[in-house]
Amino acid sequence: MEQNEQPVFGIEKLYVRDLSLEVPNAPEVFLEQEAPQVTVQLNSTGRGVGDGVFEVVLTVTVTAAVAEKTVFLVEVAQAGVFRIQNVPEDQLEPLIAIACPNVLFPYARETVSDAVTRAGFQAILLQPVNFEAMYVQRLQEMQAAAEAQIQ
Repeated sequence: MEQNEQPVFGIEKLYVRDLSLEVPNAPEVFLEQEAPQVTVQLNSTGRGVGDGVFEVVLTVTVTAAVAEKTVFLVEVAQAGVFRIQNVPEDQLEPLIAIACPNVLFPYARETVSDAVTRAGFQAILLQPVNFEAMYVQRLQEMQAAAEAQIQ
């Protein structure tokens, strides 16, 4: 292969696209003695923004609640602009769905922790995520849905 035909995967820019923090029941929530239940939701999307350039956004939503009362809700849309060139078409989607979120996740984790701490709570340390398993699960769900439509 010639030099210009070598596969390219590069990070052009990493940034916080959106950040939202809500503490709807302050200040009473700071008097709670019970530890909140924390739920985490992840979603990633990717789109082409130029020739061989893609924006990938990893959205992390963390909700903490005691009983029916929300303690805090933080949502971070951590984004990146990635240069992906000379990659076979069948390998492009896995790069966007697995490799890019793997790059973005540590930044999103830090932003969530920082926002929660600044809101007056103990830092939330999100556990590592297996984006490959999430991708495979999503493919299996799409395949099962397609098969169900055929029947």
